[in-house]
Amino acid sequence: MSADLKGTAPQERRSGCDFDARRIAGASGASVLRAAPGTPSGYAIDTRALEEGELFVALPGSRTDGARFAREALGRGAWGVLLPPPQAQTLLAQSREEAMAGAIIAHPQPLQALSALAQAWRRELAVPVVAVTGSAGKTSTRRMIAALLSKQIQVTESPANYNTEIGLPLAILRAPRRTEALVLELAMRGAGQIAQLTSICEPDVGVIVNIGPVHLEQLGSLEAIAAAKAELIAGMRAGAAAVLPAGERLLAPHLRADLRTITFGEEGDVALQRRLPDGSLEVRSLSGRCLRLCPSFTEPHNLHNLLAAVGALGALGIEPEGELAVDFEPLRGERRALPEGITLINDCYNANPLSMRAALAALGEERSGRRVAVLGDMLELGPQELALHGELKGAVADAQLALLIAVGPRAATLAQQAPCEAHACEDAQQAAQRLLKLLRPGDTVLVKGSRALGLERVARDLEDALQPS
Repeated sequence: MSADLKGTAPQERRSGCDFDARRIAGASGASVLRAAPGTPSGYAIDTRALEEGELFVALPGSRTDGARFAREALGRGAWGVLLPPPQAQTLLAQSREEAMAGAIIAHPQPLQALSALAQAWRRELAVPVVAVTGSAGKTSTRRMIAALLSKQIQVTESPANYNTEIGLPLAILRAPRRTEALVLELAMRGAGQIAQLTSICEPDVGVIVNIGPVHLEQLGSLEAIAAAKAELIAGMRAGAAAVLPAGERLLAPHLRADLRTITFGEEGDVALQRRLPDGSLEVRSLSGRCLRLCPSFTEPHNLHNLLAAVGALGALGIEPEGELAVDFEPLRGERRALPEGITLINDCYNANPLSMRAALAALGEERSGRRVAVLGDMLELGPQELALHGELKGAVADAQLALLIAVGPRAATLAQQAPCEAHACEDAQQAAQRLLKLLRPGDTVLVKGSRALGLERVARDLEDALQPS
């Protein structure tokens, strides 16, 4: 066991950085107490997911110290372990007594070593790196960029939630030598974190999808949020490209004359010219050409994010056209066709005012059946949380809902103001019960709220209830 990391990697694990013990130590500033033949087949921070032949990096966790599990890692066939010097010396003696093989590499701060090793592998690959951040939609935009690039070159992208100071290095280290471009996602909880991630991945193209009221509890204002996201701009090398939303005044103070700035959206360098009856799009590219794209999605916010993706490719000299099929990750706008003509939109991975408005706008475009929304509390909004919930009443009205079920004490504000049938529920279980009583054939149901509310239960109970017996 070791430090916590949500999500799993859909890519093959047994590939990536192929440095031997000497090069790992040299790249990370560590010391080799005992070498091992060959190179690690992968990198792990949790012995529960460790595979034979991998290097186990013993990180300090919120509940336990990974160094406690280094001996277990060697016993399970790890290629080697990287841990602090005192524990490494103890393990060296134990392994001799117990005839356990494997490299033992020592560094006072294993996370720092992991970051340095990832940076060295990024430089070894010497391929273009696209880094994506934003208040909402960064995962979907990263998926779009990777999907568009993959039509032409070999791409490695951040898997699942590998977008933190732990996940980002692991995402880079999993990139095989055949990689021709890296598409990485950068997440933050507070100031300084995007700067740290940027220094690790050294992007050639940095994309900021948007700026919105997320993490207000930690940062306090939209200006502070913009400054934190703009650490990506500040950390890029001269001559790199920054892909930014057109007209975003909050980013204006952070622009750099020595970067190539590319804007997307209305009045941007990359803009949507028109939507055609067959669902395809005509997009003005960076060069001024009209590109025709046929995406597998229609939501307005995702079409806007697609412009950011086209801008990112344009920065690399690529102009995409044709079909674009994107598999969005679970709980992020996942559409499911259920019995009785009911459509479920499972978007309960997380929520903030920006993403909530986008989801409601997309629901408002549904043209068949009633529109139903199960909306939960938006968390981490600080002292303004009640006001920000109340400000969604316009988006609720514009969506022309037939039914609103609000979950949690903050979302109850929406139920009080809704211009439709509305119910306030204490938790996901109560919301699921209420929904099942009020649902009608043909309804389209949006489920969205902050992750801590566990609204996936609403989606699961709905699916279970509609399954044929």
